[in-house]
Amino acid sequence: MRDIKETSTNNGNRKQIIIACPVSFTLDKVGGRWKPLILWNLREGKRRYSDLRKAIPPITEKMLIQHLKQLESDQLVTRTVIEIMPPHVEYHLTESAKELLPALDTLAQWGLRYSQ
Repeated sequence: MRDIKETSTNNGNRKQIIIACPVSFTLDKVGGRWKPLILWNLREGKRRYSDLRKAIPPITEKMLIQHLKQLESDQLVTRTVIEIMPPHVEYHLTESAKELLPALDTLAQWGLRYSQ
């Protein structure tokens, strides 16, 4: 992902739209190429990083890590380090992200209906 110049007009406009429109706010948090897939793959419960990587083969490690960090920062995903040998990390949806699941399901149904 690229850095966004904080003082740019475009960034200012984006922030105003996100504040003014709840749909834009939501899409800013869950939109894009990879975030919906990550959330969809976490809908069944906790998943290890390696499980997510296998479930979304085209995603690069860099992109998966970046998007998991963003989702964690936006309080949609919780990251838990399991201190066993070897240590591993599990991700799961927060309660607010679980509230999004019906909307994701509706989007999936629409996509199935019109992508044929």
